[in-house]
Amino acid sequence: MVLLNRIYTRGGDLGETSLGDGSRVPKNHPRIIAYGGVDELNSILGIARTVTLPEPIDGWIGQIQNDLFDVGADLCVPIEDGEKASQRLRVSPEQVAKLEHWIDETNESLEPLTSFVLPGGSTAAAWLHLARTTCRRVEVGVWDLMGTTTINPEVAKYLNRLSDLLFVLAQYANDKGRQSVLWIPGKHRQ
Repeated sequence: MVLLNRIYTRGGDLGETSLGDGSRVPKNHPRIIAYGGVDELNSILGIARTVTLPEPIDGWIGQIQNDLFDVGADLCVPIEDGEKASQRLRVSPEQVAKLEHWIDETNESLEPLTSFVLPGGSTAAAWLHLARTTCRRVEVGVWDLMGTTTINPEVAKYLNRLSDLLFVLAQYANDKGRQSVLWIPGKHRQ
């Protein structure tokens, strides 16, 4: 259980912060950047939920926001040698599979694309596109972290699938793609 009875500790005043295992690292450590990006993504999804999202998108985004806390918890606790599967909260293959199911379910209702999509259309779709691009950046940060230390590979898979899901959800929020603005190559060249 989490107990937050004190918000400031002064422990980070000299540029370091604590990880979930109690170890201290600089605030610009790749691990902090990775799970800080997850927090940013979660906040954007929170904004997306303030506009009218067609069902079942709103419910899915609510589940994803909770899962993103699992992602952050996974990232903030380094994997220990010999760690048992149930010892720590780690992102699971089932969480990744759930996103794949939602991608397939949503994509079935969309017309095939004939070009790339410009971010925008409806307000809901614009927020989902912003979340998608943020998710891609966060995924890159996770890969940077994976270049220096061992992390749960399901984290990178989850973020990769999530960005794909956010793309199809943005299409769905644009009247199943009918309000999406397609890229027209060279349209304004002279």
